[in-house]
Amino acid sequence: MLVEIEKLEQEIQQDFHNIKTTEQLENLRVQIVGKKGKLTAYFSALRDLEPENKKQVAQKLNVLKNHFESLYEDKKQTLDAAKLSAQLEQEYIDVSLFNTLKPQSLGHPIAQVLDKIVDYFINMNFSIQSGPLIEDDFHNFEALNLPKFHPARDMQDTFYFKDSLLLRTHTSPVQIRTMETHSLPIRVIAPGNVFRRDYDLTHSPMFHQVEGLVVDEMGKISFANLKFILEDFLRYIFGDVRVRFRASFFPFTEPSAEVDISCVFCKGNGCRVCSHTGWLEVLGCGVVHSNVFKAVGYENVSGYAFGLGVERFAMLLHRVNDLRSFFETDLRVLEQF
Repeated sequence: MLVEIEKLEQEIQQDFHNIKTTEQLENLRVQIVGKKGKLTAYFSALRDLEPENKKQVAQKLNVLKNHFESLYEDKKQTLDAAKLSAQLEQEYIDVSLFNTLKPQSLGHPIAQVLDKIVDYFINMNFSIQSGPLIEDDFHNFEALNLPKFHPARDMQDTFYFKDSLLLRTHTSPVQIRTMETHSLPIRVIAPGNVFRRDYDLTHSPMFHQVEGLVVDEMGKISFANLKFILEDFLRYIFGDVRVRFRASFFPFTEPSAEVDISCVFCKGNGCRVCSHTGWLEVLGCGVVHSNVFKAVGYENVSGYAFGLGVERFAMLLHRVNDLRSFFETDLRVLEQF
């Protein structure tokens, strides 16, 4: 019987080498250690052996059984791992891929509107300037005719750091830095992020502005130039609208004006959005104040400046009534663009 057991051991070794699937492995297990398996039959035959042979044969059978179980577990783990790997490869999904069945995005609505605004002014021979998001008090306030304790500072709701540093509340500091470093004539726009402590349906702690500045020798720039450029710009953005200028106050311009367009919702007839006036305020502007020129060391010059909120324009163009919709990344909103 010992010779037969050794022969069975060799057969088992060869069978394990040839097994390729879990089904074949299970069939081998049944053939060897099942109720009618070969190894099971040898264990049953022990009762017919002489006592002096039974111990030696039993030891050999136990060694073979343990060896079989070890080979079985190793082979099972190998086959299970291969099966799982093949299944994962077959069911692989690249979650980084966009659904190609959907149209590609044209960009975030704010980015779309900002690009449209910038395109207009580039075509009108304006250059683009940028500046730091963290500003000092001089460039953000004092150089813009907003000295310390000026009441207009309270309108800014500023985020302050230490050492008189702050998150810029408008892109006007870029105008100051441009005048400090550039020679005449100056014809620039300053698009960028600005920050204020405000958050509701029409305000956000972070939003985008585009400000413009034109400066040249005294007598070459007037309010009439400002009026022409803004009327043309607003009709480029909003289409066939009426434009009006209302006297207003800004510390950095004098004279100053608010600019309105006829309501894009009711065509100027009066509705809830325009408070039944037929007009919507869209930007502020004016002739640059002489104190601003003094702060940067300019003399005998004139110029105009204007500023607008990109989110305000996006809300009007896309009929969005809650500013926060632009920042909540709700695909139901963004997929419309």
